[in-house]
Formats: sequence, structure tokens, C-alpha cells
Amino acid sequence: MKVLVCGGAGYIGSHIVRELTKLNKYEIVVLDNLSTGHTIAVPEGIPVEVGDIRDKQFLEDVFSKHKPTAVFHFSASIEVAQSCVDPLGYYENNVAGTIYLLQAMQKHGAKYFIFSSTAALFGQPERIPIHPDDLSIPVNPYGDTKLAVETMLKWCDQAFGLKYACLRYFNACGADASGDIGEDHTPESHLIPLILQVPLGKREKIFIFGDDYDTEDGSCVRDYVHVTDLATAHILALDYLARENTSNRFNLGSGKGYSVKEIIEAARRVTGHPIPAEIKPRRAGDPATLVASSEKAETVLGWKRQYHSVDDIVRTAWNFHQKHPKGF
Repeated sequence: MKVLVCGGAGYIGSHIVRELTKLNKYEIVVLDNLSTGHTIAVPEGIPVEVGDIRDKQFLEDVFSKHKPTAVFHFSASIEVAQSCVDPLGYYENNVAGTIYLLQAMQKHGAKYFIFSSTAALFGQPERIPIHPDDLSIPVNPYGDTKLAVETMLKWCDQAFGLKYACLRYFNACGADASGDIGEDHTPESHLIPLILQVPLGKREKIFIFGDDYDTEDGSCVRDYVHVTDLATAHILALDYLARENTSNRFNLGSGKGYSVKEIIEAARRVTGHPIPAEIKPRRAGDPATLVASSEKAETVLGWKRQYHSVDDIVRTAWNFHQKHPKGF
């Protein structure tokens, strides 16, 4: 089966590509505009089409040339805070861009769509852990764009039979065990790599945005899931679509939440560095607690996580950043 990995040079996409190559049963093509991705993260020999999903002619050329059966979609803008100040930019890329991608799939007969969704579409959850069928009321534009795409996919299935899997993962983190690929954004905005910039000498301290949330230590609580475990779930989702020909939605997480302060403590243990921290005001659009129930993914997809310890997750990230202190 030929698969197109949109955003395949980025953080999560590159880990998907690496896991796909290990199976030796997929013909892989990467599409990326390289705004946050790195071609060096793509294994040698895999074609990389450089362009943007908002460019209809580019998509036409890619689909005409490669004729993929399945599409993995990781080309969204993903920063909650940025989405609050640039909502139109987020709708343009995340919603309009996905419309063009789905139109290209419909025209060229692509059958399966594996969508990188998010816990952010649940907003302030009614219960913890969050189940896939719980109410979706996003509290920021980023989450709303993902919910809009999920809604579109439902109607695309009904209209022309596109089969999709929406994977709502929580905090993707860690790096490939080899240390060859990992998280490298400019500027960086994700918690674990930001924390690790302190022992790397790139910043003096880490900021904690809010210590007055309704959590045990006052800082936000999130569910951290290793990027390689996410990659495994995406491949299982493609297998599920091909086998069952039925669309579905899954939450991907560990079922356990860790506060920002607890993640900092884990990084202190792993690196041996004191990692000074300073409290700052809350950021807009941050819910207090997001923790997933992954029972459905485990039962239906047969998903089993390899990484269960937050220290082990941080350790893989630290391994990558020590090998690549300046990024790729």
C-alpha cells in the first residue's frame, strides 16, 4: 500500500515514517512545507515532496504522481496560545488546508485518512479520564479547528465513503530510542524540550504558567504519551481501516496525568541538573487537567504502549537533545 505522510518531516510525522519503514510493507511518500519539519529527519530513499497543503495545484501534482491509497495528516498548526491571537491563520491552515487535501483524496480515489487530532477539542472536560465519546466543546481556536475537521470527515464518509481514524492524543513527547530524531521546533514551545534547554545551557530557568489551577500542586496536569507509542497507534489505525472499512475515533494517552511541576522534577532526576523554575501568569486557553482514557484504542486497535514511566520518556528526549544540542 502506498501512503502519503503529510507533515512527515516534522516531529510526530518523522517518527511515523520511521516506524512504517521498519514494517517493509508500505511504499512511503512524505509531503512537508518544511516550516517546522526537517528533511534530515526523513530516512534516506524516501521521496519528500516540498510544498503546502493550501496549494491546490501542488496537491494535484503530488496525487497525480504518487496515487496514494492512504493519507496520514500531520500538517496542522498546533500552538494553543498562537491560535488565540491568530485564529484566522489557524482556520486557514488547519481547516481550509484539510479541505483541499480531502478534495485531492476524493478526486484521486484515496481510501483511508488517519487524522492527527487532539485532546484540545474536549475543552474543559466533564470527567477525567476523558473518553472518546465525551462532549467536545473546545476552549481555543486550535481545538476548534480540529473538531471542525473531525466533523467534515464524518460527512465525507457519508457522502463518498472516505474511511477515517481520528486519533486524539494528549501530550506527545519523547524521542526515538536511537536519539537520531526527536523534537526540534524553532521557537520551541513544548514543555519537555523547553525544560531540557536549561541543562543544555540555552536558558537559565523554566517558566510555569499558572500555579493556581484546581490541581494537586496548582500547575496544569497533562497526559504524556511517547511519540513512538503514538506512531504505533497510527499504523494500527491504518490496519484497522483497511481490515474493517469502518471509520472510528480514539483517544491516545497513558491514563495518568502529571503536573508541570512533576515533569520538571522528572527532568531534574534524569539530567541531574537543578533546573530553576519561575511562576508566571496563566496562558489563555489552557484547561487545568487533560487525561485520556485509551481503553477503546487498546481494545479495538490492540494498542500497547512501550513507554509507561515519565522518567523513561524524558530520558529518550534528553538522549536526543544531548546528541543534537543545536537541533538537526
